[in-house]
Amino acid sequence: MLYDVIIVGAGPAGVACAYMCKKKGLSYLLVESGKSVFQGIINTYPEGKKVYASKPKEMAGGFLVDELRPPDKPVTVEMYVQYVQHFVQHENLSIITEAEFQDIETHRGFFQVLTSKGGFKGKKVVLSFGNSIPRELTVYGDAKMVAKTLDDPKKYIGLRTLVIGGGNTAADVVISILKIKRQHNDSQPVYWAHVSETFDVNKETAQRLGEEILLGGNIRLLPGATPRIGEVDDEGIDRLVIRINEFKESDGIELYHAMSFPMKNVIACIGSQGSATLLDKLQIQTISCTEGICKVAKEGDRLVLLNSDFETTRKGIYMIGGAVSPSYMKVADGAIAEEKHPNLIYTAINDAASVVETIFSKLQTT
Repeated sequence: MLYDVIIVGAGPAGVACAYMCKKKGLSYLLVESGKSVFQGIINTYPEGKKVYASKPKEMAGGFLVDELRPPDKPVTVEMYVQYVQHFVQHENLSIITEAEFQDIETHRGFFQVLTSKGGFKGKKVVLSFGNSIPRELTVYGDAKMVAKTLDDPKKYIGLRTLVIGGGNTAADVVISILKIKRQHNDSQPVYWAHVSETFDVNKETAQRLGEEILLGGNIRLLPGATPRIGEVDDEGIDRLVIRINEFKESDGIELYHAMSFPMKNVIACIGSQGSATLLDKLQIQTISCTEGICKVAKEGDRLVLLNSDFETTRKGIYMIGGAVSPSYMKVADGAIAEEKHPNLIYTAINDAASVVETIFSKLQTT
């Protein structure tokens, strides 16, 4: 099938884009790498975090897709996500989940969006993935089986589990697994490793972790631990070897202690990367910030180049939502200038509404 629009990423921008396509009578497909819509928010928002109907002071007007507007009274992220999931089901939006985005091929008259579940043809493509693209765990050997997010803590019950990373995201993952293991009387520990000697979490997260440990959470800390190699054992199981301490002899020979975990039992919460690497692969132009050019982004940041309709330098491919934040390079009237773009649900939803209007108008004239 040749769709009018293929949408990549089912966050606020992607869901709003799909809904507006349906209202406009455009054929569309929403592609999401996670298990459900808003998977990026589920993975990155701490449990119980409040969601607000915030909008930038400098932007006039309300939410252009009122159906997805967060309530005026702040609610937890879990409540808002549940509402959106029910909304998607009620509207019967066309979505395919657990389809990891890979590439976009340009053909005569259409694009082919390649995913882990095959290719999909579309006249236009909207990139609506967020800006929190997890970093890959780079070790000698293939570490692709290492999870980068926690989708279901129950699958780690009864397994010796390793969480890599020293920040709040890693701590939240550790807390979730400790809790589910404790509830199921699972004596297998959660190992928490970080390359530094100290773990860096905020006061609230540290308090929640402490409470879980006091309730019986079985945790083993591995400060100064370094993932060094991926290997396959005698039973054909892919494993990750992590050095927990090292000693150097006078002749330069290293002695070290290490632990080995099945890669399917490892979660690497080692931060996120911007979209620049992916945009390079897609051959979408970016511009590096230098002193005097950018006031919002940092020097050295690479910002995507978009026109006033959020169209990239690959005509027919648009980019909206979190990956455009905190700013982008806007081409207008023959000039290029940095444009502020707050990473808010409001901004993502309104981006989507504007882009669908643009695509609808263009398809009507072709």
